[in-house]
Amino acid sequence: MRLDKYLADLGISSRKEIRQMIRSGRIHVNEACVKLAEYKVNPDTDIVKLDGELLQYRKFRYFAIDKPTGLVTASEDRRQQTVLDILPAELKHLGLFPVGRLDKDTTGLLLLTNDGDFAHKVISPKSEIEKKYYAVTEGIPDFKDVAAFQNGLVLRDGLKCLPATLEVSGENSCFVTVKEGKYHQVKRMLASVGKPVLELRRISIGNLFIENLDFSDGICELSQEDLSAVFSGNTQKNKAQKADI
Repeated sequence: MRLDKYLADLGISSRKEIRQMIRSGRIHVNEACVKLAEYKVNPDTDIVKLDGELLQYRKFRYFAIDKPTGLVTASEDRRQQTVLDILPAELKHLGLFPVGRLDKDTTGLLLLTNDGDFAHKVISPKSEIEKKYYAVTEGIPDFKDVAAFQNGLVLRDGLKCLPATLEVSGENSCFVTVKEGKYHQVKRMLASVGKPVLELRRISIGNLFIENLDFSDGICELSQEDLSAVFSGNTQKNKAQKADI
């Protein structure tokens, strides 16, 4: 692997700045100063340092953002701004993509990664990973709605939803927890019981809660503990999957 790609994959800076770091002699490979961007390094065996600090290569990266309204959950879109458009410049080359989707007007917890296997495990209904949403609705959710969600709704177009949890939290608000992510699902479920959604926000995936993450830089890189939380609190099968992250 080229040295500049190795450093770029770490997301430490932009490509332009990385090449300047290399030319200025700030990078050492196996204790030797290297000033060539095309110098080949082995991520598994070579020791690479920046300004004397050891760098640890990571093939896969995992991030979370607090998605604002107005952004499309896609890797690219010719007409609209996507969630990837707001990433810091040094992360845009990592090949990140959204894990699942949130509607354009929905806010909250959205994961980004370049690990396809991880993404598949998170979004697959077979994994039974719970996604929890806070919704503001027209009309007041009641005990009949709670029961309907528990039994598994059948939407007007015939779509059968898995049993879900609805918790009334106020006159015109509630929490909805689902284990699948069909198109506009939470909105359609609430609309089917006569409670159209005015605002929707995802607050957790598994046991990873948005309130516990630090978005001071606009994006939060997830720790191993965070990744484990995504799969915790569900089935035994999911708990076993944690070791595969």
